[in-house]
Amino acid sequence: MGRPAGFEYEEEGGSAVLIRHHGRVVTTLRGVRAQKFLAEAAAGDPQLVMARWTGNYKHGNERMSRQHPRNRGRR
Repeated sequence: MGRPAGFEYEEEGGSAVLIRHHGRVVTTLRGVRAQKFLAEAAAGDPQLVMARWTGNYKHGNERMSRQHPRNRGRR
């Protein structure tokens, strides 16, 4: 599975965090959620943390769904 990429975050006024993916704002975190995000991003891989917080990450079932009968023959 590939690593997430293209994410960046910006703190706004100390109480909000904007998370962008390829330059577009995908979510805004405020208050306690913003503080939790910043702590988690500082402690781990920021790209992976941002992918998890935005819901933009692979779930591990992509290969299985490709084999489903309704998806066979599609590319």
